[in-house]
Amino acid sequence: MGLETEMSYCFPDNNFSCRKEVRTGLGNIFLFTVLSFISVCTVFLNLLVIISISHFKQLHTPTNLLILSLAVADLLVGLIVMPVNIMQLRDSCWYLGKMACAVIPLIIAVSTSASLCSMTCIAVDRYIAVNDPLLYSTKITVCKTSLVIILGWSVCFFYVMTVLYFNDHLLQSQISMSCYGECFTVTKYSWVIVDLVISFLCPCSIILILYTVIFVVARRQAIAVKSMLNVHSQGHTIKVSITSETKAAKTLGIVVCFYLGCWIPFFLSSLSSETLSSVTLLWTVFGWLLSINSTVNPIIYAIFYPWFRASSKCIVTCRIFVSSSSGLNLFRKHF
Repeated sequence: MGLETEMSYCFPDNNFSCRKEVRTGLGNIFLFTVLSFISVCTVFLNLLVIISISHFKQLHTPTNLLILSLAVADLLVGLIVMPVNIMQLRDSCWYLGKMACAVIPLIIAVSTSASLCSMTCIAVDRYIAVNDPLLYSTKITVCKTSLVIILGWSVCFFYVMTVLYFNDHLLQSQISMSCYGECFTVTKYSWVIVDLVISFLCPCSIILILYTVIFVVARRQAIAVKSMLNVHSQGHTIKVSITSETKAAKTLGIVVCFYLGCWIPFFLSSLSSETLSSVTLLWTVFGWLLSINSTVNPIIYAIFYPWFRASSKCIVTCRIFVSSSSGLNLFRKHF
């Protein structure tokens, strides 16, 4: 399984054309096949989440709106980011023009930032739900959550615009190409530090702290319920199932561990150089780690829920085309 490459020119009729490097061989074909499959799975899984929450009225809750926001961001990753990355990985040439060279990095950065913002909002939402369950319905409403989502996406957009502008990659006139058929971004080291704090340390700290508190509170509540059941059993031993507590702990562990596993290598590599170019091997590998996070997000946040399995079954079997399908009860024990 070799990783052979073939050399030619991106645009043979243009005297300023870049040299073209096409990766061939069985090893590369296998790699592109796997990455394409991941891209398709990312689109499919996130579409299931989006259609489920949008179609079924029973799923129109504040928490599910945040999951919907996460799914939209991750859908953009699977629909645009991954195919572009596969194209650049296979062929060193850029065929989409200067406009796309300016716009696509914007889409990539916004979708990644919005995905991270949605994950942070989900952590805050679950913290409030566990820590103050009686007042949760009054504090967190669909209207308030919608405003938070709009605000979050807006902040991500303007932040990315600012970063790209100061890195001279926002306007077509700011993009310099040494040859025709080239497109890459270079991030200045000062902005790497800023992005490290804003896009990693802050949300990472919030998620870790909130999920730790959630786990502690859930564990304390489980112990309290167990004690009450033991008191009411009048001395008889009652085995209280801790399946839900274990499942919650595993879910939180997967969320935090995979999140850290995807983001830590990227930011550590970005600190190792004064400038980080999008054409470097490390950028490519760790960039794909961030993208794969969008494949796993719907699995973590949705597939663990029974309503998602029920709604997916309804979508796949085309039952959503029935006029009354939006009012189906997805929380029945046997769907």
